[in-house]
Amino acid sequence: MAGLSGGTLMLPAALASGWNMPVGVTDLSREIYTLHMTIFWICVVIGVIVFGVMFYSLFKYRRSRGAQAANFHENTTVEVIWTTIPLLILVGMAVPATATLKKIYDASDAELDVMIIGQQWRWRYEYLGEDVAFNSSMSTPRAQIRGEEPRGEHYLLEVDNPLVLPINRKVRFLMTADDVIHSWWVPDFAVKQDTIPGFINENWVRINEPGIYRGQCAELCGMDHGFMPIVVHAMEEEEFDAWLAERKEEAEQEALGVDRDWEMDELMARGESVYASICASCHQPEGEGAAAFPALAGNQRLIDDLDWHLDIIINGASGTAMPAFRSTLNPVEIAAVTTWTRNAWGNETGDAVQPAEVAEQLTQ
Repeated sequence: MAGLSGGTLMLPAALASGWNMPVGVTDLSREIYTLHMTIFWICVVIGVIVFGVMFYSLFKYRRSRGAQAANFHENTTVEVIWTTIPLLILVGMAVPATATLKKIYDASDAELDVMIIGQQWRWRYEYLGEDVAFNSSMSTPRAQIRGEEPRGEHYLLEVDNPLVLPINRKVRFLMTADDVIHSWWVPDFAVKQDTIPGFINENWVRINEPGIYRGQCAELCGMDHGFMPIVVHAMEEEEFDAWLAERKEEAEQEALGVDRDWEMDELMARGESVYASICASCHQPEGEGAAAFPALAGNQRLIDDLDWHLDIIINGASGTAMPAFRSTLNPVEIAAVTTWTRNAWGNETGDAVQPAEVAEQLTQ
């Protein structure tokens, strides 16, 4: 307990230095921090003792003072001591570390399940059993990235749709990826978990304080790895329940929108938003393309072949970096972004793709 108290007392100075890990806003993150500081100070004490004895011996018994090396072989007492003491130290560190590890991997009795899906280069969040799902993409303007505008306070750490969670409830994360390995990392939660295609990993959090908490993808996942931030908005429980009810109602209205005919202006406005969030990171904001990502502006095949265009968006392109969006975007979003790309940047096909057309193709 003395070690734990010592680690806690050093907390303000450690945080002020900016070099230490954060304490966090969960009981588990604080327990991990205390464990980290306890083991750190144990290591400091061991280092001071070992190097102190070594430097003292080098100085006290140096050859220039006429010291002669002792000539002896084996000492059972010394060997027992230098084996027993490190063993006891390791056991003393292993016991609390094992107890903390058991808590880290115990995601049982969760009150809310959230599926987190890593994609190049965004996150998708699905509230399981609630029919609420959305994509979360970086919202830092490209002009700031190119240095054309002053950088904001949260440069590269801001998104269009943050993950919203309640405080004081245990939330289980189920994590996977659609393409390559990503890693969902929020330091204030002490949560860092790889998302691996074909596998579902598990983690959890119970947040104690409302607020905005930021993180990043912590796995090198491709060209825009640095543009894949995480923002979590932790709310009071009543506020979260109201937010969730509102999002469920929006999802229901979105589903009803599949059966009506949308005006061109509606589709273009919605499509521009979807394109900026989902497509611009690869095909660029003005559709000019980059490296392995073809230009959409003036793309003659896109202009001439609507069926091919829709199929590429829905099912992706095998052997390329173009993913399938059939499970990421709903029919309204696919219809809108298809309409936008067919009429933006001078393409001007005049096509207004309706959500009902997309819904029909999704069933094939």
